[in-house]
Amino acid sequence: MLEQLRQRLQALQKPPGIEDNPGVLPLGVEAIDAPLGGGLARGALHEIAAPSEAHLAAAAGFVLGLAALSLSPSPRSNTSVIPGRERSERTRNPETHSEIASGFRVRGLTAAPRNDGEGAGRGEFVWIAEDMALTESGAPYGPGLDAFGLKPEQLVTVTAACTRDLLWAMEEALRCRAIAAVIGEMRGSEIDSVAVRRLSLAAAESGALALLLRATPPTDASTAATRWIVGAAPSSPSSGWECERAPRFAATLVRNRRGPVGSWILQWSDIDERFLLATHAQPVAAPPLDRPHRKVA
Repeated sequence: MLEQLRQRLQALQKPPGIEDNPGVLPLGVEAIDAPLGGGLARGALHEIAAPSEAHLAAAAGFVLGLAALSLSPSPRSNTSVIPGRERSERTRNPETHSEIASGFRVRGLTAAPRNDGEGAGRGEFVWIAEDMALTESGAPYGPGLDAFGLKPEQLVTVTAACTRDLLWAMEEALRCRAIAAVIGEMRGSEIDSVAVRRLSLAAAESGALALLLRATPPTDASTAATRWIVGAAPSSPSSGWECERAPRFAATLVRNRRGPVGSWILQWSDIDERFLLATHAQPVAAPPLDRPHRKVA
């Protein structure tokens, strides 16, 4: 009865135009999808923070993996095979955006026109970053996008001068129904609860995925659907060359509006283009240092 009343209140509070069921984005790992209610909620805001600035690259890689999963699948072209894996020759579009009237500098590539029937669904995502974030951490890198199965022409990047401008640009991008995911990269400043609520409503209106990437764990309250702390995890020394170069993430779900939280070691597979549940890099119990090694009969 309480659940029915909660759903009734949410329906009364929901502004017109918001999608009733934008669906979920499965991560492909049952241990994570189950507590999330089937996957990451679309049409919602999710926060991903690094445990420290040294792990920001890992957190950004996790966000790229989510963006790759959110994009509509498209057939690969000009495929060549090298030992042990399949790669695709991705075409670049040299045409760049110019500065827009609002004062934001757009550095991304325009989406290439589609004439092969794959225009159905969303195929682009937006990365919005503060000037200081770009100075400290750099911009998205082409080969890095390729490792996550993303094409550079699917990415539009925007530079904002401050946090307020970044949140405004995220809200405007989320209202575009051609966008699958909007990523906002910011430093460690706190966010106004009203601005976070506006982002959540904008994401709910379009059904897009709103991802807020933060350099350090936030301390402010949030209405986001989930909040993650994601850092780098060591690779397994006995997994072989292909697994050693695959990125691993120590992902901790610290807030989940749909259920429990937890921690997992994830690995991105650039062959399947999805997350995999990885084992720990080291044994649970390390061998004692003060005793000689003995063979087990």
